[in-house]
Amino acid sequence: MCGIAGIVDLEGRREIDRLALERMTEALEHRGPDGHGYHLEPGLGFGHRRLAIIDEAGGRQPYTASGGTVICYNGEIYNHREVREDLTRAGRQFRTRSDTEVLAELMDLRGPEGLPELQGMFAFAAWDPRNETLTLARDRLGEKPLYTYITRDGFLVFASEIDAMLAGGLVTPVIDSTSVADYLFYGYVPDPKTIYRGIRKLPPAHELTIRRGRDVPPPRRWWSLRMKPDQGCRFEAALETMLPTLDEAVSDQMISDRPIAAFLSGGVDSSAVASSMQIGREAKVTTCAMGFDDPAYDERGPAAEVARHLGTDHREFVTHFDPSFLIPAVAAIYGEPFADTSAVPTVLLCKGARQHSVVALSGDGGDEIFAGYGRYDGILQEARIRQFLPEVARRSVFRAAGHLYPAFPPSVPAPFRLKTALQSVSEEPEAGYARAVSAILPDRCRALLAPEMRDYEPQSIIESAMVAADISDPVLAAQAVDMVTWLPGRMLVKVDRASMASGLEVRPPLLDHRLVEWAATLPRSFKLKGPTAKRILKEALKPRLPADILARQKQGFGAPVDGWFRDDGGALIDNLMARDAWRDSGYFSLDRVRELAKRHRTGRGQHGQELWSVLMFDAFLTRQSCNRSLLDEIPSINAPSIAREAVA
Repeated sequence: MCGIAGIVDLEGRREIDRLALERMTEALEHRGPDGHGYHLEPGLGFGHRRLAIIDEAGGRQPYTASGGTVICYNGEIYNHREVREDLTRAGRQFRTRSDTEVLAELMDLRGPEGLPELQGMFAFAAWDPRNETLTLARDRLGEKPLYTYITRDGFLVFASEIDAMLAGGLVTPVIDSTSVADYLFYGYVPDPKTIYRGIRKLPPAHELTIRRGRDVPPPRRWWSLRMKPDQGCRFEAALETMLPTLDEAVSDQMISDRPIAAFLSGGVDSSAVASSMQIGREAKVTTCAMGFDDPAYDERGPAAEVARHLGTDHREFVTHFDPSFLIPAVAAIYGEPFADTSAVPTVLLCKGARQHSVVALSGDGGDEIFAGYGRYDGILQEARIRQFLPEVARRSVFRAAGHLYPAFPPSVPAPFRLKTALQSVSEEPEAGYARAVSAILPDRCRALLAPEMRDYEPQSIIESAMVAADISDPVLAAQAVDMVTWLPGRMLVKVDRASMASGLEVRPPLLDHRLVEWAATLPRSFKLKGPTAKRILKEALKPRLPADILARQKQGFGAPVDGWFRDDGGALIDNLMARDAWRDSGYFSLDRVRELAKRHRTGRGQHGQELWSVLMFDAFLTRQSCNRSLLDEIPSINAPSIAREAVA
């Protein structure tokens, strides 16, 4: 796992600003604390920071293939041994054991056409001097990031993180007001946009090949996930395939020359991965869990139960901290405004896990591929209501009912929280699903923005993705949309930045593309049937995990943000209202923020997510770009097995 950066002259062979490249590369030191390297030639500069996982001595980068192609790469190729054998048969000779050399020789021999041969997570740049062609590529699901920017004078700048691009001084950062609206609505800025105009994310499963002196073409999609269930498949037959497919994915992702561990929350997904890691192995797998004092957000108990059942070497971390202390560090880590509250415990979990391992396997992706989110059942019920009600009735009666129905907090039982469901039913399916995945509901989001910003509709991103998916089944359509929006834009960004800030590589075996493609062929009822989500995974795991873990209600890895804003007499609210950057930015309605702060402090409303979104935007504006020293100030976490160490 690494950090990459580069400057390429798209028009000729002008001299590359080496100091700018060095600043960009050094800004990625946290992603690669084990070393650095540069490659410069007329019109081209690559910089690399390395976290050594495989072949510590032989994997240095940038790396030049036998035919001259230069690679600058971030990621892991899990099937590099198999690809190496294929390339050897094609006449290639190898000097190292590294997956880097395999990728370099593959690109040198086959170019972008070789991408489908790769199993892994990656983002890389490849320069072929023979035809002066640059190829940028990103893995299928978007596990590894890659940002690009083209300067006015024809240089392409790329890097693993936005702040690295800014460190070079070649990029002019101008905030895109539509991206601010996107951020408030989703809690993140969806691909391919970023918070800045002109800085773009290369979308997952895309490659961009540019020949010097030619026009820049649009990125090309090199892999697509098709949700096409095999209706003739029998559940029993699929069940027999489930665990072998999972175990193969986990085994492949356990390749490492450095210590490896697993995140364990006590949920089905992380427990499934931990069980596959431990089954059949004499040595104890290290597992790590993070919790809060608030029992509504604390998963240490179920995680410990799974650890005892599997016999792992389990490490628990519990946090006792002032959230305002972590805000500057989190803002520095993410580089863009990021309002997922679970980023806070994720940062702490990664920092703790790094003391015991350099690689960790996670359960990320299970909800997306096996229909584990509660919203999937919700949209299924909404679709059934739409089917039997005339459009006029839906738009008039349900819209009015949704407007009048009170908004209850999450602590109220689900059957009584009908406001959002009523509003969703009154809309078309695309708009209804945008509402379901929003961090802040559309009407609340609009009210939070300055009046001149309210014409833009951020939900159009989800609506367009759902139309493009062109799937009639509402659950499968939602899964397809999540795979290209929510998963790469929120879930994978959260873990990548949090883990790499501590120099930890996190791998999600449930996103092995073979497992993802197989799950896409399953009928909906194999994944979601009645109230049972992730049906086939839970059924397959019955011989491996305790029944109460499999039957346990899903609990997201969140943070008690509503409580944070009320603790200590509302000190965090005072912190927010005393800040100037968000107020002076012109993006927010000051009256609305004041009203939300007052309502939340007095208990007349639950507005933690809205206040947190404004607070994190302010922290983004005032962050210390590329400065991760704030993370080092967090007290070290050192918990013995099944013990609880406080973070003061």
